[in-house]
Amino acid sequence: MPLDKDRVFKPVNIALLTVSDTRGIDDDTSGDILAERIIAAGHNIVDRAILRDDTAMITARLHNWIDDDHVDVVISTGGTGLTGRDVTPEALDRVKTKEIPGFGELFRWLSFASIGTSTIQSRACAVLARGTYIFALPGSNGAVKDGWDQILVHQLDSRHRPCNFVELMPRLREV
Repeated sequence: MPLDKDRVFKPVNIALLTVSDTRGIDDDTSGDILAERIIAAGHNIVDRAILRDDTAMITARLHNWIDDDHVDVVISTGGTGLTGRDVTPEALDRVKTKEIPGFGELFRWLSFASIGTSTIQSRACAVLARGTYIFALPGSNGAVKDGWDQILVHQLDSRHRPCNFVELMPRLREV
């Protein structure tokens, strides 16, 4: 993807959420992978949390971050599958202002190269919520790498051409 070296890189403030009934801070490998990549790209992690697969808890945390002027982006990992406990997309539905359907579509298209037709079991998605971007990735390490390395690292880079999410940020709360 082309970068315009004449443009200034603008770091964004990212809150990182792991949704899991089984992972803790010591074994949150997908969250650790995301954190390392976010920092390596030059962005700031302003908060990080691990929550159980509970729609009300996830929704409450998302509302807190959406209302925090220091959070530009929320990236979550986990809870995007098909089982009864996978509720991350439902939590995003409760806070969204607008859907970003292309994110999930592109994620599954890219994921097909790695895992074939199993990609249809992913409900990776993204929304805009009162001016804050929220991206929900599956909880596997491979999915986190694919989502960051092939989509988010580019779209969260203000130098990415022909367009990127960062350049839209000043206008996201327009009425």
